[in-house]
Amino acid sequence: MTYTAHASAYIDEGAQIGEGTKIWHFSHVSPKAVIGRNCSLGQNVFVANHVTVGNGVKIQNNVSIYEGVELEDYVFCGPSMVFTNVRTPRSAFPRNTSDDYYKTIVKRGASIGANATVVCGVTIGEWAFIAAGAVVNRDALPYGLYAGVPAKRMGWVCECGSTLAFQEHAASCKDCGREYTIDQENVRKRPEESQ
Repeated sequence: MTYTAHASAYIDEGAQIGEGTKIWHFSHVSPKAVIGRNCSLGQNVFVANHVTVGNGVKIQNNVSIYEGVELEDYVFCGPSMVFTNVRTPRSAFPRNTSDDYYKTIVKRGASIGANATVVCGVTIGEWAFIAAGAVVNRDALPYGLYAGVPAKRMGWVCECGSTLAFQEHAASCKDCGREYTIDQENVRKRPEESQ
């Protein structure tokens, strides 16, 4: 075994877990889940069948990653944030097959704050930052800073997490120096060799 799991965690046979990943107290990984290398799953985390978790992902306490959700590399899921996978849930009319679940994708480097809710069927762009308590019910742009209910874009963020202030279609991060350009609502990082 190349990963570490607390004795109270349930790792179902067939689950694929990458080297260096740590799984903490009372977590449950389903048999058809795929988890990458060097991830951290906090206390009471559930990973459902057919979920893919990339490398370097941090999932904090009390988060359930339901079928239909895909987390790319270096995603951060804050404590008690929520994913859904059905848009019209009804107890009397259960939706319990893969065909019933909407796909939700969280792209590389994105962060989702504590107690935020991500309604199924959306894509959260690369390095986007979702504030604590926000409700995301539509796609979030790469590098976008989103807050509120429903979540609205409040600004832009650097890959390091600091806010960006664009002037004449360009911004430089005050903390790390990374440089960005913007064309309407498309933010791009300048190649580091040109900075």
